[in-house]
Amino acid sequence: MKSMTEHYIGPEGIKAKRASYFYPCTQHFYQNPPQIVTGSMQHLYDEKGKEYTDFFAGVSVVACGHCNPAITGATMSQIGKLQHTTTIYLTQPIVDLAERLAELLPGALRRTFFVNSGTEANEGALLLARMHTGRKGFIALEQGLHGRSNLTMSVTGLSMWRTDPFLEEEVYFIPRPYRTGVTPEEAAQDSLKALDKVLEEQGHTIAALIIEPIQGNGGIIVPPEGYLQEVKTRLERYGVLMIADEIQTGFGRTGRMFAIEHFDVVPDIISMAKALGNGVPIGAFATTDHIAASLNRPSASTFGGNPVSSVTGIAVLDYICKERLVERSEELGHILMQGLEQLMISHRAVISEVRGKGLMIGVELLASNPDIGAILTDQVIEGMKEQGFLIGKNGIDRNVLAFQPPLVIEDKDIRKMLRVLEVVLARLELPEEIEVGVGRDPR
Repeated sequence: MKSMTEHYIGPEGIKAKRASYFYPCTQHFYQNPPQIVTGSMQHLYDEKGKEYTDFFAGVSVVACGHCNPAITGATMSQIGKLQHTTTIYLTQPIVDLAERLAELLPGALRRTFFVNSGTEANEGALLLARMHTGRKGFIALEQGLHGRSNLTMSVTGLSMWRTDPFLEEEVYFIPRPYRTGVTPEEAAQDSLKALDKVLEEQGHTIAALIIEPIQGNGGIIVPPEGYLQEVKTRLERYGVLMIADEIQTGFGRTGRMFAIEHFDVVPDIISMAKALGNGVPIGAFATTDHIAASLNRPSASTFGGNPVSSVTGIAVLDYICKERLVERSEELGHILMQGLEQLMISHRAVISEVRGKGLMIGVELLASNPDIGAILTDQVIEGMKEQGFLIGKNGIDRNVLAFQPPLVIEDKDIRKMLRVLEVVLARLELPEEIEVGVGRDPR
């Protein structure tokens, strides 16, 4: 193995170059991070050849697995034929991908505009809403995350991602349907009351509400039953569009092709990225014939929907359908959820709540003391990394363990991970002042 790894500069070498050439905003997980050099399906390997089972998937990107031959083969074949022309020339992959998406999208959504990232997809969706309604303002949920551009950052509610000091002012935030110390139903009613107030006062100026059907970076927050239906009904009264941000949740992640399908709601516009490219940059926003007609001034994306990303997207959709990854996500998600809930019972001093759908599950640590919970979260992901498992973290206080593995993960991987997590949790050194069982109402 030594002869194979001599050309790797190693973690310290990478950190040194990052310190010299990156902006200070670029950070990394772990006190002792590995250098990741190769990947295969649900596994990653570092510069020393150590294997890691990936339970984060690049934040829900590689849903079909790392370097999946069925996908990379199609990508590499296209690279050898034609890489780029832009949309002013006619190529087939982009229209074939649009056609495939139209078959999978909910309701009457069938028109797609391709871009390169989730930020661009949401930026385009917001622009489309303004063009269609002739209005400027937006409504967004507190603790949501929608992108890094000025407009998408303006509708982002997570303070740590609101970097620009000069954001759009006509954005109205409402509470998300979740709050520590109250039931989901109470939190949902508070959110709806706030929505009613904004619509009554500003409805005539609002183009759209943008929402993640399940908040990702905000802590994997699932809205209670009926909430999104109530939101949609209220928006329709004022002619306000609903944008479903499916950047993290799309393409089988939650046990449905799109997470919005759990809630029996069809949005007016849907944005997508991440898993559609399985690691190849791609993004898109889709809508109905009627709304799409409003985006009629000349526009293009230089790289959006290029032949390589489009062929990759088609291969991804083929693989998801052929291998039943949507159903697999739901089935394996039940196994993962049940296992984590069992751990919550035996470690109730640390685990406050387990929540999510499919293979998108969050485990909140010490909701009653999130600052210490964040420290424990770092200890857990560090300990799991040492044992060969990569887990994410998120939440407004960074005290939520994020389980978002490739959808090709296997039952045995989940059970092994749960056994290791049991050991890592047992080894945590808890401050004496922590009270057992204190946390959010788990209902």
